[in-house]
Amino acid sequence: MKRTRGRVVHVETLADLDRRLAAGATTLRGWRIRGVDLSRRHDALARVQVSGATFLGCTFAAGDEAMVRAAGALVLPATPETPVDTARTTLYTAEELYDVPDYADSLDARAYAWSQRPTTRDKALTRALHDHAVDLALESWVEGRHLVGVMGGHTAQRDDPWFADAARLGAALGAGHTVATGGGPGAMEAANLGAWLAQRPDALDDALSMLAAVPSYRPSVGAWADRAFAVRARFPDGVESLGIPTWHYGHEPPNVFATAIAKYFRNSTREATLLEVCDAGIVFLPGAGGTVQEVFQDACENYYADESSIAPMVLVGARYWTEELPAWPLLSRLARGRPMQGHVHLVDSWQEAANLFVSGT
Repeated sequence: MKRTRGRVVHVETLADLDRRLAAGATTLRGWRIRGVDLSRRHDALARVQVSGATFLGCTFAAGDEAMVRAAGALVLPATPETPVDTARTTLYTAEELYDVPDYADSLDARAYAWSQRPTTRDKALTRALHDHAVDLALESWVEGRHLVGVMGGHTAQRDDPWFADAARLGAALGAGHTVATGGGPGAMEAANLGAWLAQRPDALDDALSMLAAVPSYRPSVGAWADRAFAVRARFPDGVESLGIPTWHYGHEPPNVFATAIAKYFRNSTREATLLEVCDAGIVFLPGAGGTVQEVFQDACENYYADESSIAPMVLVGARYWTEELPAWPLLSRLARGRPMQGHVHLVDSWQEAANLFVSGT
């Protein structure tokens, strides 16, 4: 079903774009504008915030493509051919997804652009077969590993103190577990970075300093990824970790510190899979709608689980989870009297969260 409102909005005609702008839209964040001739809409593009928008196969007036790119939009060409292998037997690597210097021409960008084209039966089947193949590859990869998840907001920039804390958490957890994240930017990238350096935590401050020079994937995904590859080159042979991103949120690029990347087209499959594989538990860092969804999706699994199947839940940030987004009062009340009660925790720091997994939650 085509989305016409909410976090992701599809715009496929100039008339629809004009209607939305006339209705008072001031930001295109989350919009996916596909195949629209914008060559006579310079003034409209200049008036609105385009950071976070995706333009797929659109036509621009001279200079406008560079203008929206510089403002933080993602501009991708139309991709008619299926770019993914539906019979793959392994998970993706960062090198595979970022296979060429120009991000717009990379496998990751081409798969995202292809996924946004009009749906046909053949395309739907291709997507389903691909995600099934990733499922099978992930099932093989997790065998024999105990995974602890780190969930949190995608908006934290690399020079943000929260980013550094998430990286230190990932390093602490990665020393004894396999770290799994949603595979994107922000807290997810930080946790995968920390896991990469779990055997050399003394290098973490230098790595954070290097990354801070390119704090965000906007306006350039390529520059953002290149800086991360530079960190990996300086500190090679990192500890393995898992990222599970989705092309549903393809405007948020995959981070390169996950050594195995299970990238799905269908976000619902990805969300359920991410929670399922974290058998050692999940740490929830401050986040917004997506993180809150994950908290209660995980809580639902634990609510109905028997004592042998409960995966610990640790929320980091007492004030955040009791005042700013008060998920904790509901979560703790939900757990009361259930086998999960002793396995849900509210802590104030990443150190406390890490200690729970070292001591056993």
